[in-house]
Amino acid sequence: MSVTPLARHLGAAVAAGVLAASLVACGGPTTDLDAAGVIKALTQQGLPVTLTVTYTADNDPNKLLGRPNGYVSKASFTDQRVDASEVAGAKEGDVELGGSIEVFEDAGQAEQRADYIQEIGKNMPMLGEYDYVAGPVLVRVSKELTPDQAAGFEAALGKIVK
Repeated sequence: MSVTPLARHLGAAVAAGVLAASLVACGGPTTDLDAAGVIKALTQQGLPVTLTVTYTADNDPNKLLGRPNGYVSKASFTDQRVDASEVAGAKEGDVELGGSIEVFEDAGQAEQRADYIQEIGKNMPMLGEYDYVAGPVLVRVSKELTPDQAAGFEAALGKIVK
């Protein structure tokens, strides 16, 4: 029995998919920390942040916690370098006052969420923010910080998520 070119291509495609899935499952940065644990680790890295809200499925403003394709934990923080009086209408837990951490099942979901948020910011600049992803962790940082200040989160995240 001969193998047709289509069958060969399909077989190669399936093998490539299995290989890609196994590489994603086995490699790449990861963490055992939940969102509040990541905030504690950011503090240990010297960032001037304070945990303000640890979200539950009941109080999550995005209604993504624990839901399909959503994050598995979320927490918000304030950053001492953000002047709350300069952020009109911001309330406790808002990214504008510091930021938030969202932890997903995998890195792909974290990247998709970051891309989605960045797209919103492009269309509505007043909602812009800095977003950093390492493995399954998305760190959302207030645009009130300077680029150099915000970059400190990226550097710290690289030390926390390995």
